Amino acid sequence: MDHSATREEALARIAATQDLDTLEKLRVEYLGKQGSISGLLKTLGAMSPEERQIAGPQIHALREGVTDALAARKAALENAALEAQLASETVDLSLPAPESPRGTIHPVSQVMGELAEIFADMGFAVATGPEIEDDWHNFTALNIPESHPARAMHDTFYFPDKDGEGRDMLLRTHTSPVQIRAMLAQGAPIRIIAPGRVYRSDSDATHTPMFHQVEGLVIDKGITLGHLKWTLETFLKAFFEREDIVLRLRPSYFPFTEPSVEVDVGFALVNGKRVLGGSGDAPGHGWMELLGSGMVNRKVISAGGLDPDEWQGFAFGVGVDRLAMLKYGMDDLRAFFDGDVRWLAHYGFSPLDVPTLSAGVGARA
Repeated sequence: MDHSATREEALARIAATQDLDTLEKLRVEYLGKQGSISGLLKTLGAMSPEERQIAGPQIHALREGVTDALAARKAALENAALEAQLASETVDLSLPAPESPRGTIHPVSQVMGELAEIFADMGFAVATGPEIEDDWHNFTALNIPESHPARAMHDTFYFPDKDGEGRDMLLRTHTSPVQIRAMLAQGAPIRIIAPGRVYRSDSDATHTPMFHQVEGLVIDKGITLGHLKWTLETFLKAFFEREDIVLRLRPSYFPFTEPSVEVDVGFALVNGKRVLGGSGDAPGHGWMELLGSGMVNRKVISAGGLDPDEWQGFAFGVGVDRLAMLKYGMDDLRAFFDGDVRWLAHYGFSPLDVPTLSAGVGARA
């Protein structure tokens, strides 16, 4: 018996099917337990061996052809249904959402967090003050004389207007005015750090008109340079996460401290980068000036409303941007403020990477 006509009819009906329900009915009609092709397979048992040898391959080929045609048509109808669904839906919640851009924390903000964490562990509070300051808080109260170069117009951004007391107004040149404001508001004893933006008329690879500083102030009874050195050593070891940080204190001059010391730190060059650690006098090492500090001048303590015969203290200041450059290998300060997202993607930090002393304040994203 020739089954080619049955095959052609079945394939034509399957190809013409437009929905999955009709296709399922055709499957049952041909391949179900009571289907026509299933019935043909049952007739093989009643045939002689000679008849079965001829009819068997034809019936099996018919079943396989219909089975393959049903599977292909089912896949085509399912794909067409999905395409129609996607075209009609505004949002398909059954599909994975596209990956959203992930922001990063700017290195300056990260380092600010690291500093706050380290100094909080030593009992320091964070103090803030206005960025638009008067010249008394910014200069006079800090024992900076009228003739000091920092007061010059080419160094400082002045405003044309004066305040209600006739004082010149300016963008603060350091965060030291916060020390005066904190002493006047809180009295003594006091232990604070003052991080924030400062402004000076300067611009090159290591200087920008706006940058960030953090200053520290301790006022108490019996304070000495020994307390200052211990505080700086503890801070720098925690920040750079190295126990071999070695400091060298050199006599210097600042109007607001007396005595004043420049603080140098030992470093070595590794692959062209300065890596802090070890004594600067060791072979292959050197000393790098890192920050300024000293014992608070008696005139500054008096300007803060305190008796310098009763209270003593120390102060220090360092650039936050410079700390970030040293720790994370950045070589141009201007890149911090260019707004280049590629730079920030490379040097930025994960928002979930909150600095903690236990986990390591410098864990990278």
